[in-house]
Amino acid sequence: MSKDEILKNNQGKNQGVGIPARKAGLLGPGERPKDRMGTMKRIWDYLGRRRVSLAAVFFLILVVTLLSLLGPLLIGRGVDLMVKGPGQVDFMALGKIVLTLFIIYLAASFMQWLQIYFISGIAQETVGDMRNDLFSQMQVLPLRFFDSHSHGNLMSRFTNDVENVSTSLSQGLAQIFSSVLTILGTLTMMLYLSPLLTLVSLLTIPLGIFATGKIAAQTRKHFSQQQKELGALNGFIEETITGQRVVKAFGREEHVLTHFDQVNTQLKKVGLKAQILSGLVHPIMNVVNNMSFAIAAFGGGLLAVQGAITVGAIASFLSYSRQFARPINELANQFNIIQSALAGAERVFELMDEIPELADEKDARVLSGTAGEVDFHHVTFGYDKERPVLKNISIHAHPGQSIALVGPTGAGKTTIVNLLTRFYEIDQGEILIDGVDIRHIAKDSLRSALGIVLQDTYLFSDTVRENIRYGRLDASDQEVEKAAQIANAESFILRLPQGYDTILSGEGGRLSGGQKQLLTIARAVLADPSILILDEATSSVDTRTEVQIQRGMLTMMKGRTSFVIAHRLSTIRKVDLILVLKDGEIIERGSHEELLQSQGFYAQLYHSQAGKLPGIRSTSGQEKGSCRPCIE
Repeated sequence: MSKDEILKNNQGKNQGVGIPARKAGLLGPGERPKDRMGTMKRIWDYLGRRRVSLAAVFFLILVVTLLSLLGPLLIGRGVDLMVKGPGQVDFMALGKIVLTLFIIYLAASFMQWLQIYFISGIAQETVGDMRNDLFSQMQVLPLRFFDSHSHGNLMSRFTNDVENVSTSLSQGLAQIFSSVLTILGTLTMMLYLSPLLTLVSLLTIPLGIFATGKIAAQTRKHFSQQQKELGALNGFIEETITGQRVVKAFGREEHVLTHFDQVNTQLKKVGLKAQILSGLVHPIMNVVNNMSFAIAAFGGGLLAVQGAITVGAIASFLSYSRQFARPINELANQFNIIQSALAGAERVFELMDEIPELADEKDARVLSGTAGEVDFHHVTFGYDKERPVLKNISIHAHPGQSIALVGPTGAGKTTIVNLLTRFYEIDQGEILIDGVDIRHIAKDSLRSALGIVLQDTYLFSDTVRENIRYGRLDASDQEVEKAAQIANAESFILRLPQGYDTILSGEGGRLSGGQKQLLTIARAVLADPSILILDEATSSVDTRTEVQIQRGMLTMMKGRTSFVIAHRLSTIRKVDLILVLKDGEIIERGSHEELLQSQGFYAQLYHSQAGKLPGIRSTSGQEKGSCRPCIE
């Protein structure tokens, strides 16, 4: 399914059948789902894609149920044959009954295996479709969503919640249908044998239904809370493993252990309540069923003494009575599984119902042969609508021009990049590429025209070669190696155990921060974009490595419109234009020399970084400035 199809299918979901999306994406403590039937309908919609297999399962269940109903009836007839007394037993007839029972049970067992075979396939294919849809939905959600949700909690939707649905489908779907048929069939046979005994034995059933209903009212909310706490635990584990270096660097092992114990204890408490309550169902139903069996046996004995019923009929009736109780017990047990599955399914559907990023316009343009002219016209934007990060920003970049963005932390430099790539949508104004508003350009086309090297490097668990090739998947090995050479990455790549075929793991394994950054720069080189964005591209490298990659960057920037977010101001002296941002506004523009001559904010930043402002003596005897603004 293409991204456009996914976006189209997700538009307006919150107004359709299903569960309203919630900002947090979680059920609140003890909160019951708002649309249980909607959740069940959506699961059934997935199952409906396999109607033929479902029909086969239901047919097999029907046959198995009918065969299981024949067994007690034949056993009763056999008992009647045997109680006639010595010398009166028809062993030929008894042998036929035994042989028939053997064939019935053998056929029922084989069909039950077939039933499991089909239902397992249905369950796995169904949850496979759910995972595909869920993962597809993740690809069209805006970055704003990922910024506000724990990654571990999102992972829990793919694993624990979907697995709960899988368990319920594989164990519960066929079992529920089989139990219902067995109850109806058994009740029919009991009425056929003795309406009076049936009425007497069913007197205890309302008690079991009442008790089960009371327990069920409590178990569902605890299972929902259990899924929530499990998601929180997964989130904490994921964050702790990812940040293990920070944990060890600051000696926070005891702190994370304490926090984990708190989260784990909360999950244990909720899980214990859910399991204890759900565990009450089976014992209660056993008591009810045993009472029913005892009443039926006692009543049957009285009727047999009076000659109103045969001993064989009593044996059949008691067998049906026990058979009648079994599916009731199974339904009670399946109910607990269903509670957990519905809680998990709701969390999955909540994520599916999250509002995706703005879809491309129907007639969105596709860029081809981009010149690279970029215009920001009076752009205003805020991650929080009430607190704008950018205020009335206007920028004009000529094709092939290099522009540096500098300023204090939080000035809005990275935000400009986020808006140009449409990771976020502007609140006011417009952004143009080659005179076309980027809102009228297909996102895939727009982003393919942009080459991005982010401050936070990310490498996949794959070979060095494939990590670079991620910039352009159809690139040849020679093109990959050429990109690595331009980025000055080949020297360290060739020193790796398998060179370009070395498999990286754990977001880069044992590579240094600078080496990781060189690989991401090579990835951008390979993409061969018209517009280049370097967001703190040299922030993770030492001065010597910085000099090396600057040469590659200058080669890469030739003929391309470039936006450079700089940490070290010494790296941007040769750009065509420097924009100085402060508090979301551009306060200075000009070349490096022009801004130094103006003795403004940029000059203060530059000299502060270079240690040349008067006021404080350095250890070498040079004076350092007393003002050292925090810059990115």
